[in-house]
Amino acid sequence: MNLEQKAANIRQMAEELISKDADAFLVDIKLKPGNNIQVFVDGDAGMPISRCIAYNRALYKQIEEAAMFNEGDFSLEVSSPGLEEPLKLTRQYLKNIGRPVEVLLKDGRKVNGKLLAAGETEVTVEETRGKGKKQEVLQHTLAYADIKSTKIQIVFN
Repeated sequence: MNLEQKAANIRQMAEELISKDADAFLVDIKLKPGNNIQVFVDGDAGMPISRCIAYNRALYKQIEEAAMFNEGDFSLEVSSPGLEEPLKLTRQYLKNIGRPVEVLLKDGRKVNGKLLAAGETEVTVEETRGKGKKQEVLQHTLAYADIKSTKIQIVFN
């Protein structure tokens, strides 16, 4: 079984496991060198570590029983995606409405602002430029197809 087949099998196992919780969803799976498997899960109201631990234990057992790796030679990490991970799913955009984001477009432009809305094909970001009397507020409607990555920004006041 090649790497892509293993990743597809693990994705299917994880999706079946996580689908039991209506507010949880699978974001991504990464298979790294050394058989290091990273599974990113999220929830509409966040993902507590206790659920990540439960998913990890159940998924580890399934992978081990499927004998996908020689002599159980693999490691598994189940976590929620950190702030360094870009948003990938519409459900993640919906969850983060109202938060500051940095959107990198495929043409190289960046849009920084507040995520106002997320639909099936596009997002709306409100960008504030300038200060004082010269301040202007722009709304950008951006198609997912034009977005290279979107990251949540941390703002310290």
